[in-house]
Amino acid sequence: MIDSMPSHAVTQEFFDNSSLAWGLVACGVAQLSKLLLELILHRRWRPAVLLETGGMPSSHSALVTGTAACIGWTLGFDHPLFALAAMVAFVVMYDASGIRRAAGFTAERVNALPDELWREPISKPLKESLGHSRLQVLVGSLIGPLVALPGLEFVGSPLHVALAFGLGAS
Repeated sequence: MIDSMPSHAVTQEFFDNSSLAWGLVACGVAQLSKLLLELILHRRWRPAVLLETGGMPSSHSALVTGTAACIGWTLGFDHPLFALAAMVAFVVMYDASGIRRAAGFTAERVNALPDELWREPISKPLKESLGHSRLQVLVGSLIGPLVALPGLEFVGSPLHVALAFGLGAS
């Protein structure tokens, strides 16, 4: 027989997961930096960049490296879960700079073809900004641990923050 955990315990564990929280914060910081870079480099305020894939830096890379770094920091860098998180991070980053980027280049070429080539109408334009350059992935992969590890060490989990502000039951 499996003991069922009360739902409040599951919620508490979820909000006490520092690795998840700080990986997501790192992802958010990377995504917000796209808005700042858009403003600095192109001199335009374009909030839509927050919902777009691709671009500098890779928020996916920040997410997976930030999460992996937190797992390694808490459980040890010799722990099998860190190994799993690191392998997932490598796959995500390889995919972003390889397969997804190639799909974007293909979409760019398809979009350049005349509509008369297709027997049935296709939905154009296809999304071209899908992947990342290696530099974009590298910068995202550095943002992850640079945001997540200080957050983990000095702030803690969202549950700890809530408790510090008297927002939850201990």
